[in-house]
Amino acid sequence: MARAILVVLDSVGIGGAADAASFGDEGANTVGHIIDRAAAGEAENDDRSGPLDCPNLARLGLFHAAELASGHAGAAALKPARVDGFWGAAQEVSHGKDTPSGHWEIAGVPVLFDWGYFPHEVPAFPQSLLEAIYAEAGIEGSLGNRHASGTEIIADLGEEHLRTGLPIFYTSADSVFQIAAHETRFGLDRLYALCETVRTLVDDMNIGRVIARPFVGENAASFERTGNRRDYSVLPPAPTLLDRTVAAGGRVIAVGKIGDIFAHQGVSEVRKASGNAAIGETTLKAIDDAGDGDLVFANFVDFDMLYGHRRNVAGYAAALEAFDRYLPELTGKLRDGDLLLITADHGCDPTWSGTDHTRERVPIVGFGPGLAATGVGIRPTFADIGETLADHLGIGADDDGTSFLGELTDRA
Repeated sequence: MARAILVVLDSVGIGGAADAASFGDEGANTVGHIIDRAAAGEAENDDRSGPLDCPNLARLGLFHAAELASGHAGAAALKPARVDGFWGAAQEVSHGKDTPSGHWEIAGVPVLFDWGYFPHEVPAFPQSLLEAIYAEAGIEGSLGNRHASGTEIIADLGEEHLRTGLPIFYTSADSVFQIAAHETRFGLDRLYALCETVRTLVDDMNIGRVIARPFVGENAASFERTGNRRDYSVLPPAPTLLDRTVAAGGRVIAVGKIGDIFAHQGVSEVRKASGNAAIGETTLKAIDDAGDGDLVFANFVDFDMLYGHRRNVAGYAAALEAFDRYLPELTGKLRDGDLLLITADHGCDPTWSGTDHTRERVPIVGFGPGLAATGVGIRPTFADIGETLADHLGIGADDDGTSFLGELTDRA
């Protein structure tokens, strides 16, 4: 039997989405624009300099995929003469460009309904909802109540939060209700309990996630978010690749925030880690522990959280290069019968206006001993990714995606 390893590089889009204009994102291209800025010497920091240097991802076909998705000339210039992996791109069909929509579609369940969103007004949350939260949770009020960047609103309101004890409520362009509170002064368990209360109150509003955002520090200069974030998501509306894997007798080992994204449905084991480096090490250990028929599913969150939303081109480029240096360790864990597939859930172009996700195609790059090094084209839905993994694991077909596994085995 086989094992499957699915790695989501959170927000590493490659442009070219056919419907990008409908989202205000026509021309957005996360990887392409990082390539351009790096080549122009505009992605410099203490960790990196010069053109984007990702030889291992290149050999798996990342830049072949990026050129395919959008025709980007900079990506074409970085293509190696030969590739060792399979490569392609996928177009999203879900109605949103958010984390749950992307991950659920990858796992075979496109989101074909509209999430609820909070307006850009101040306050962003309706007074009736706030009063219900205060009554249910036994708190006297809240701070914020607007659209904001998580780090910025903590810097702005963290000291007032410490003085008053009131939690910080905020949202974004995604379907989210986020709550920031000091991990020790407010209390982590108390923050989680508050999020659970809010989760029940926003269900009828079709809000995708309630997110706990704990932080530490004593003033604006020292505030720092911790790795104890927790996402309270709604359940996927249909069985996902995770459910199907477990039903077939396999285990799903969820690394990073994967468990939260799927509301822990279809997850056999959660392995939390904070930051790309720790997530990478945890993923390697999960692969060591995985058996035949198991799925290791990891999300590398820093690309999105630390660099995409903060529009930090140099940091994003450095993170891509750091993952590239890690990649040989990842592929070195593969044994006969394994399949590694690396993709993304949406874009978050650090050169784009605003701080939101961007509608883009995502890369499909992967490798498996004995599988062909070939292109698989532009797939019409992210669900083809999950269906290919399901085919590899031998757990039966689903209607929402089409496996391309045959293209990898027929040409091997």
